[in-house]
Amino acid sequence: MSQSLLRAIELLNELAAKPATLDELAKSAAVHKTTVMRLLHAMEEKRMVVRDDEQRFRLGSKLFELSSLALEQRDIREVARPHLAELNARTGHTVHLAAFEGKDVVYIDKFESHHPVRMYSRIGLTASLHSAAVAKVLLADLPRARQEKIAAGLDYVKVTENTLTSPEALLAELDVVRKQGWAHDNAEHEAFVHCIAAPIRDASGTVVAAASCSVPIVMLDYEGLMGLLPELTETTAAISQDLGWTPTERNAV
Repeated sequence: MSQSLLRAIELLNELAAKPATLDELAKSAAVHKTTVMRLLHAMEEKRMVVRDDEQRFRLGSKLFELSSLALEQRDIREVARPHLAELNARTGHTVHLAAFEGKDVVYIDKFESHHPVRMYSRIGLTASLHSAAVAKVLLADLPRARQEKIAAGLDYVKVTENTLTSPEALLAELDVVRKQGWAHDNAEHEAFVHCIAAPIRDASGTVVAAASCSVPIVMLDYEGLMGLLPELTETTAAISQDLGWTPTERNAV
């Protein structure tokens, strides 16, 4: 890589930490002040940096434009895959990735259990909106009015003793999910399987996908299932950060 490019990148890194004047940047540079000035002027022409009224340089709008484009080009499945593969390898349990496709929540990736008992789910299948943990995570991030509209339109088929059977029950569950930052399917869709899911966020903090661990009850009781939660949330946080999300108190679930 050319020395000029390396020096320009070093200047941008410094300005990412805080705005600075030419003198301040030159003081920490390994080159003459005129070289720093020449690089700054070139980047200013391309809107990579901009000067304020106090002659301090700061990052320019072109960088924000490029970063937005870079984030848009990152496919969630591609970004999540190595993280989910590692989670699957560590736990040995089935791992799903799901996202909204229109009005449905769809499984867009899956890593099979390492154990003989397998899940019937597959990529492309839809998840039950009132019982699947991934669906609850995605629904919990929606505006309340949209949650109410979706909840009112569902067919609450009771398939197990634990299935939610009313809009009121689902909305109450979504409140809990939003506050605690994860969801469970406590044998609500299949009596012999339970599941936990956590949100994946993009740079804006919006929940754009959900990842889950699904385990047959004969392999892990509920307490054992909850023991997987720290690894799951660590994984979803890492994926979110790769998508540009910066955890803050404001945008936490």
